[in-house]
This record gives sequence, structure tokens and C-alpha cells, in this order.
Amino acid sequence: MGKSYPTVSADYQKAVEKAKKKLRGFIAEKRCAPLMLRLAWHSAGTFDVATKSGGPFGTIKHPSELAHGANAGLDIAVRLLEPIKEQFPTLSYADFYQLAGVVAVEITGGPEIHSTLEERTSLSHPRRSLARCTNDHLRDVFGKAMGLSDQDIVALSGGHTLGAAHKERSGFEGPWTSNPLIFDNSYFKELLSGEKEGLLQLPSDKALLSDPVFRPLVEKYAADEDAFFADYAEAHLKLSELGFADA
Repeated sequence: MGKSYPTVSADYQKAVEKAKKKLRGFIAEKRCAPLMLRLAWHSAGTFDVATKSGGPFGTIKHPSELAHGANAGLDIAVRLLEPIKEQFPTLSYADFYQLAGVVAVEITGGPEIHSTLEERTSLSHPRRSLARCTNDHLRDVFGKAMGLSDQDIVALSGGHTLGAAHKERSGFEGPWTSNPLIFDNSYFKELLSGEKEGLLQLPSDKALLSDPVFRPLVEKYAADEDAFFADYAEAHLKLSELGFADA
């Protein structure tokens, strides 16, 4: 069976499409796609499959959530987006932040993500950080806690093709790839080629290579960008809908 979505009004969908156009121009001008993708991910990353709490419901804009260490720097994203959000008062913050993430992937050359949006509200939930994750911890955080598959974990890790880590936010510094504003499969190629001066590999990245299930997926995506794009789009959609659409 497919997922069951709330009905989206024609006016709401029209606002979504207009906001998407505004976001395309804004994110391109500001060169802030990595930051917007991180905002969308962290907004969703609170979901707990056991309690059905947390998830991508826009609560990340609240100071109490922005204060979490894993969210360091995301106050910048919230502040940048606010003038555009004010132009679309009918859109929920939940949908607006997820839309920014979708646009960030698309305008940097990544796959189109067909998300279904409707107003969502929820209580906040503690943040999770993956920078220092081992392969077992990756499964605990994204598998057991959030209900994502091993394939989802590896595909989403490929999102590190965008952007860079900042020491004041995560304790790490530098980009994962030589073109951090291009969404492609170079993250996986760099991971397999070993450490290089000027490029970052986090413990959570290296964990993908030591796992008998994760590594073949890394190799698959390094060799086949189309396969990565297809699986990434599916995983991103699943992440953006945690706790929202009923199976």
C-alpha cells in the first residue's frame, strides 16, 4: 500500500510552487544550499519511531532547539529564510524548511525530490548528532530510532557532497569534496580514494567503509551516479515525511 497523505488545497499547492521559485533564486544567489539542506535534515532528525514523536515539523526555529549543539549555525539559516517565509504566511514552517532542502538539492545538480507538503505541527524532541558515529551507532540513530534502512543511511550520507564542516559548529573543519556546491556522487569517490589534504572524512564517513553492508553501497554509488540519485531522492523523501504520512 502507498502512503496516505492529507488533502492539499489548490491554494496551498500554489503557494508551495511560488515559494519554490523564490527559494531557487535566493539559495542560488546566497550560495547557501549546503546550509539549507542541513536545516531540512536537522528539522527531520528528531523523529523517534518508538514514540512517534519529533520529526520535520518546523520546531527547529525555536531558540530551545537551535540551542542544541548539533544545530550550531542553523540560526543563520532560520534568519536568512524568514523574509521569504513572511511572503507566504499560509505555508507551515515545517513545509517551508523541507522545501528549502528540496530546492537546495535540485539547484546544485541533484535529483528532483517529489515531496507532498501539508501543514504539520509537533512538539520538539532532542537533537541527534552523527559526526562521531560508528556504524553501529549510525544504525541505532537512523535505523532503530528513526526507522530508516541501511540503504537510506548510506544514500543520505552522500548528501555530504554539499558543503563543509565548521570547527566552531562540529569540531571538524573542511569540505568533503573539491566542489562543495555541486550535488553529485563525488563524496563516495573521495571516500573510497582515501584521505586527502584539504578534504574531510568524519568518523561517521569512515564507518561506511568498514561495514559489510554499507561498503557495497558506497562502491555502488561511486560507480553509478544515477543509482545514487534514485536512492538519495527516495531516502530524502522518507526523511522529510517521518511522522507525517501514514503507511
